[in-house]
Amino acid sequence: MSEANAHLPEFSKLRAFLWPVHRFELKKFLPMFILFFLIFFDYNVLRTMKDALVVTAKSSGAEVIPFIKVWVMFPCAILMTWVFTRLSNRLSFEKVFYSIMAIFLGYFIIFAFFAYPARESLHANILADELQKSLPPGFMGFIAMIRYWLFTSFYVMSELWSPIILSVLFWGFANQVTKIGEAKRFYGLFGVGANISGAAAGALSYLVCLREYNPNIPLGHDAWEQSMIMQILLVVVAGLVAIALFRWMHVTVLPDPRYYDPTELKKEDKVKGKLSMRENFSILFKNNYLMLIAIIVISYNLVINLVEVVWKHEVRNLYPNAQDFNMYMGKITFLTSIVATLSAMIISGNSIRKFGWRATALLTPAVLFVTSIGFFGFIFVQDIVTLSSFAYVGGSALAIAVFFGSAQNIMSRAAKYSVFDATKEMAFIPLDPEEKLKGKAAIDGVGSRLGKSGGSVI
Repeated sequence: MSEANAHLPEFSKLRAFLWPVHRFELKKFLPMFILFFLIFFDYNVLRTMKDALVVTAKSSGAEVIPFIKVWVMFPCAILMTWVFTRLSNRLSFEKVFYSIMAIFLGYFIIFAFFAYPARESLHANILADELQKSLPPGFMGFIAMIRYWLFTSFYVMSELWSPIILSVLFWGFANQVTKIGEAKRFYGLFGVGANISGAAAGALSYLVCLREYNPNIPLGHDAWEQSMIMQILLVVVAGLVAIALFRWMHVTVLPDPRYYDPTELKKEDKVKGKLSMRENFSILFKNNYLMLIAIIVISYNLVINLVEVVWKHEVRNLYPNAQDFNMYMGKITFLTSIVATLSAMIISGNSIRKFGWRATALLTPAVLFVTSIGFFGFIFVQDIVTLSSFAYVGGSALAIAVFFGSAQNIMSRAAKYSVFDATKEMAFIPLDPEEKLKGKAAIDGVGSRLGKSGGSVI
């Protein structure tokens, strides 16, 4: 197959720029493209809803997010990585995918149709009131995390979708079945699919929240509850389609030696039975290459969390209503996806092919550095600039702070989706199956959460 690839005709300049996929590769590429689209669609829908639930709850705010990420998110990331490890020791990767997807989709169904309608009786109001009497005001976020533990659990499961479903499961699968030569051409296009799905998710979230309460729909007791249930139904349907597509690939695509070397499966099977949490993390300290990937992932998540918490605090002040907050975040998701799509089409794949991995990988920290300075610079300046100055440019200090934060979030997220993810995943491909499996479980399962928790502690 490698000899056949060597004699394939080169793409035209335009096709190499926009669509560097050979016709015979479509049977493999398109299902993976759609699978990534669906998983990323769910990620974006959940990302807007989780913030709306915990940030806009009564007596809560953006200050609850750091407490959740330190006290709940990080331990749960370790727990889910342990679950993945235990399942991987007993089941094939295909069955692990189905099992973990079932855990997540099952939770969202239970939350929407059983837990959320009974939230008033389930929330720990009595315990939270007692804590409020004894703890200082700085623990308001901690108290809100306890009081609205049901919303906290939704936030955690939604947040875990990215490291577990997207990073460990999808990218683990993609790195297993994709050759380095294919990755240079495919992964940039996967970024395009992810960004299109983000635009779809943002637009749908916004449109669903525009609807007023409809008493003829037998779901929910107000407009926000109805829109939330509809969004969760979209997540579940997309997840079920992703499971069906994953199964179809294993039945019709991977058995074909043109698309996947069966000996690689045997290598993966040899790793089974050796996985343990201790070994997953010890391999990072034994392998400098994996340790550098871990540092990159932790650093990115630390920086992005430092900025996001401050920005979401400003957004909550501007949009205190859950439905309005969700609509605004849907707009940001849509705009992020548009910018990221253009970036993926123009920059990501072409930069990797023309300038190499290193130059492309450096784009994300450069964008984070510049945009973060712009946002925090304005936050500091708005304290000393008079309100009349803001009125002169046509907006309040709060609205302009939200604008600068939104611009930073759009640019940094677009860089992540189009450049950071592609270069990070390419870095795993040269590793042997054992290093790849254990390294990804430790780095994507826990490392990313460690970065966000570190940002929350700061």
